Amino acid sequence: MYNGLLHAHSGLRWIVLILLLTAIFNAFSKKKSGVWTAKDKKISLFAMVFTHVQLLIGLVLYFISPKVNFVEGFMKDDVLRFFAVEHILLMVVAIVLITIGHSKSKKAVTDAKKFGAIATFYLIGLILILASIPWPFRNLGSGWF
Repeated sequence: MYNGLLHAHSGLRWIVLILLLTAIFNAFSKKKSGVWTAKDKKISLFAMVFTHVQLLIGLVLYFISPKVNFVEGFMKDDVLRFFAVEHILLMVVAIVLITIGHSKSKKAVTDAKKFGAIATFYLIGLILILASIPWPFRNLGSGWF
């Protein structure tokens, strides 16, 4: 079960990144003179939903992963600290920001403010996500997939 969830979590990361980039690019390209359509709403909604699915899988992994181990001195070990504290904290903050951005876009009165909320909050969320992914070059014991 652990390996299946780990592969799903790792593979779904690429879908989340593509959806977030699509939503951000869409918002920035239409921010000045675009009209908010059902397509724009669906793009931002799918990006948010997939980040939440990714969070749920990640939470299950958090409780069953051997990389999350609260042993004495775990904060001194880069890998254990990353997975026990840094990764989950930054990811939760990023997903909260993405959710706030989606909520603000629903409540915004003008189309420009809707696109602005998506552009701003999703971009900050994406930056936090990119900073907290265990990329292979960070030597945290993870691969590309």
